[in-house]
Parts: sequence; structure tokens; C-alpha cells
Amino acid sequence: MNRTGPDWNLYRTFLALLDEGSLSGAARALGLTQPTVGRHLDALEAAIGRRLFLRSPHGLVPTETAAAIRAEAEGLAASAAALWRSASAEAGAIAGRVRIATSEVMAVEVLPPILAAIRRRHPGLDLEIVASSRVEDLLRREADVAVRMVAPRQEGLVARRLGQVGLGLFAHRDHLAREGTPTSYAELAAATVIGFDRQTAVIRALAVRMPELTRIDFALRSDSDLVQLAAIRAGYGIGACQVAIAARDPALVRVLPDLFAPSLDCWLVIHENLRGTPRVRAVFDGLAEGLAGHVDR
Repeated sequence: MNRTGPDWNLYRTFLALLDEGSLSGAARALGLTQPTVGRHLDALEAAIGRRLFLRSPHGLVPTETAAAIRAEAEGLAASAAALWRSASAEAGAIAGRVRIATSEVMAVEVLPPILAAIRRRHPGLDLEIVASSRVEDLLRREADVAVRMVAPRQEGLVARRLGQVGLGLFAHRDHLAREGTPTSYAELAAATVIGFDRQTAVIRALAVRMPELTRIDFALRSDSDLVQLAAIRAGYGIGACQVAIAARDPALVRVLPDLFAPSLDCWLVIHENLRGTPRVRAVFDGLAEGLAGHVDR
């Protein structure tokens, strides 16, 4: 193994190969030629001293070595991106790039007007949004600020609890007119219910408080909150939604409000080393101000 360590660009190509599964796909993603990507792969394998991919009729198959170093390579990528964001503005200026991690539904349904207000106030800011149900790792600087519905458990993070976000079961009024409105969990179990496929941290927290939900056979499953919300709006069935979001649509009717009325804490999280960074602090404060109108204090 080369003890001086491979060039960072080789790891960048390695991650693209993992994501795309082929030399041609990685080349398109990186804006490189296919021979260049091939040379990068050969150089990285030579430096490490092990094969990273096996060729198959369906593309490149990662080896155990590739799987073992993926997390470290992703950490390098996150650090490189964080370095670029830190270098994107002059010291003390409220300008440059800030990366925000939040859920899909918050990114689409709640944050856009808040982010627009922040940008009007600080036109030198460029914002990046990571819209995913996966909890971004702020310690590894995968994001600068996060809006979360679960309390952070990692040391080194500074969190502010903004309040609670109420949840409810909702359905389009046309759906309820066709199939009827459940009045109990037993009737809900026999209804057309929209739900999740895999359990997330938020769903596990709800399941502890409301185990009845785990016994429902969903008629539509998706891990995307946006897909579930779109299905509710389209009249597919009954599903969970933030009360404040559902209140915007007069066609949505709340179901079992006395039985299903949980709430989730809304947290704003930042790495402790970024508290004094003006551009990050401006986004943090702007999010806190904007979300105050969405949460229940």
C-alpha cells in the first residue's frame, strides 16, 4: 500500500463509482471522460493494494474492501464540502454557503418561505438543502444546520427546542364520502390507510406511544413523507400529516382527532464550532424565527 495516501480526487471517483455502478455513469456524474475514471480506479486500487470492484454484466460490483472504506471516503467528501463552504465567504461576512438538513416534507411544505426571507435579509448567502428522512451527521459536517423531529444525542452539538409539531390523521373528504369515516382504531384497521415501509427514529418514537399503529395493514406504503401527503391529497386513503400543513387544504378532513393527536418536538441543531460563524448563525436565527409560526410553543 502507498503510505503517502492516494489523491483526494481518487476517492471522489470511488464514491461516484459506488453511486453510479459503472465507469460511464461515474464519468457523466463527475464531468470526466470514461478513460480518466478508469485510470483513477486503477490508481486507487494500486495505492490500496486491493481490488475495489468486480466487473459483471450489470456493471461494477463493490468488493468487501470497497464496502469497508466507503464510510471513511464519505467522511472525506463531507469534510471537503464543509471546507469549501467555510472558504466561500470572507471572515465575519454573512455570505457564502450554508447547508441545511431537514425532512422532505419540511423542505417542501414549510421551509421555502422561511428560506426566502433569510435570503432577502442576507443576499450574500447561498443555501444548500439536504431533503431526506435520514438524520444528517452534523459532527461529520454533512450539514451546517439541521431541523430535526428527534432530539440529538451526540456530544458536540448545540440544539434549541423550538416547540412541538402536532400530527393527525387526515383524508380527502371525497374518500371519506366513499368509504366512511372510522370512529375507532378497529375501524381504522379495516380502512384504506397510507403508511410507512421502514421504521425511522420518528416512527419508532410514535410506535412506543401508540402501539395500535403497528398493527395496521397499510394499503399504500412509502418511506417518503411527500408521497404519503400526495396520496392523502389525491383521495387514496387516510394518512398521518402535520396538522398545520393539513389545515391549508380545506378538502382534508381530520380523522380520529381524540385518539390520534401526537406531537413531535422540533429541534434546531448546529455544530458547537459553528455557533460563532456569522453566516451559519444568521441561518440558524432565521430558521428559529420563521419556524416559530409553525410550531406550537
